[in-house]
Amino acid sequence: MKMKTNILAALLITLFCCTASLAAQSAAPNSKAVPQEKSLLDLYKTGGFLMHPILLCSIGTIAVSVYCFIQINGKKMMPKAHVDTLTGLLQMRDAGQAYSFADANQNQFTNTVSAALLKVNFERDLANKASMEQAALETLSEEETRLMLWVNYLNVFATIAPMLGLLGTVTGMITSFDQLAAGRSEPQDLAGGIGEAMLTTAGGLIVGIPAMFFYFYFRNLLIANISSIQKKATFLIDVLSGELKLQGAVHPEEAAEPTLS
Repeated sequence: MKMKTNILAALLITLFCCTASLAAQSAAPNSKAVPQEKSLLDLYKTGGFLMHPILLCSIGTIAVSVYCFIQINGKKMMPKAHVDTLTGLLQMRDAGQAYSFADANQNQFTNTVSAALLKVNFERDLANKASMEQAALETLSEEETRLMLWVNYLNVFATIAPMLGLLGTVTGMITSFDQLAAGRSEPQDLAGGIGEAMLTTAGGLIVGIPAMFFYFYFRNLLIANISSIQKKATFLIDVLSGELKLQGAVHPEEAAEPTLS
């Protein structure tokens, strides 16, 4: 009985010591000063050297997005005033004046129409409509490719930025493991590598997600505008060829004949 009492007392003493030790450890961080909040510049520096290319990707994303916002615009690619003017001229089958106007007011729509007008020939069947349509499609495809080149840069930034963040995660973890291998296992020893890993990952995603959104947005917008231009250019070619007769349209032979009063 006395032995059991001694064992119980020893266990109680051990438990008390462990509890006191844990309490001291938990109270120790509280006794330290509260860490100061870091600025964006401090976080940028903590992320390491890979934050520099991520920053370049963010600048590129902003610049290309602004450019696409200005250029891939229905009102800029196919102004209504230009459409109305060319429709009126081609309704009168005045190909020369229509070409001069399109050449003087260049945009995706007028470039497409002017390329078609270079193939017009009223001596051939339907004013050489097949050649006009082919020239218009080739020019419109070239215009789409030129604008799509800029849109694809957004896809490049959306792909590269998260990969740079992932690379930063790897390098940060390598730094932390090097500290462990050197026998330094305190939290402050590992914080640098872990901070680099987390910040580069976050930076890559912050850049990559908007870049991917703008890529799909401008790609779909470009496809829609190119489709509208193709539809309107085909309509004007039909008007010029005489296949589509509009009210007030004049045939070239009719326009050349003098009217009797």
